[in-house]
Amino acid sequence: MTYCLGIRVKKGLVAIADTRITSGSETTSAKKISIHKQGHNNIFLMTSGLRSVRDKAVTYFEEVLESEGNHFDKMYKAVNAFGEQLRRVAKEDKASLAESGISFNLFTIVGGQLEKDKDHKLYLLYPEGNWIEIGEATPFTIIGNSGYGTPILKRTLTYNSSLNFAIKTGFLSFDSTRVSANDVGYPVDMVIYHKDTGFMHEARFEESETAYFGNAWGEKLKAAIKEIPEDWINDLVSTVEKKGKDSIVRQIQEAQQQ
Repeated sequence: MTYCLGIRVKKGLVAIADTRITSGSETTSAKKISIHKQGHNNIFLMTSGLRSVRDKAVTYFEEVLESEGNHFDKMYKAVNAFGEQLRRVAKEDKASLAESGISFNLFTIVGGQLEKDKDHKLYLLYPEGNWIEIGEATPFTIIGNSGYGTPILKRTLTYNSSLNFAIKTGFLSFDSTRVSANDVGYPVDMVIYHKDTGFMHEARFEESETAYFGNAWGEKLKAAIKEIPEDWINDLVSTVEKKGKDSIVRQIQEAQQQ
């Protein structure tokens, strides 16, 4: 499985992707995020799905950027171009994959800001090549293993959150997924884009470099749980026990009536 997170806040974009690849009992690492030159700007791609589909679609897309890149002055045009290459790969490989019992599958997150974009953009592409734009109401999207890392983002992150806050909650979202899913893990890659700059910063982190962050989060969670009053639990237990007794009484009465 994969964990790829894209965040769009007012001041910029954050992209976080794990690198763990699990095949049977074997575990390896592979880069799941890539930055592509687009005129004087850059865009990033993150993918979750079949590696062979990803590599082929990205290769085709890079060729398009080399030959037609200067024509993409808005993000949606570049996203459409990648979607076209994804559909091209589907035409070439989908049938043969199906014959082998493998479903054609690739989800993609694309982010950036091109020459005529008034604002930075974030998109989610589906395997069919269609896409949605990530808006302000829910300023993030996750592909791959999304269940464990989503709650903290939904509870805390808004479009007006600072870029630093987006990075913090993004790392905590990744950490929550990492400790809960064996197929997501370090090293983790991160890309940061500051609005209107056109340039993207990229770095890779090992667990030893950020372990304190996850440990601090774990200790804070334990402390917060202990601080929640427990008086209400007695009422909860009483309610459960009463309903349990009522259920037993009903069962006895029904048995006697038979």
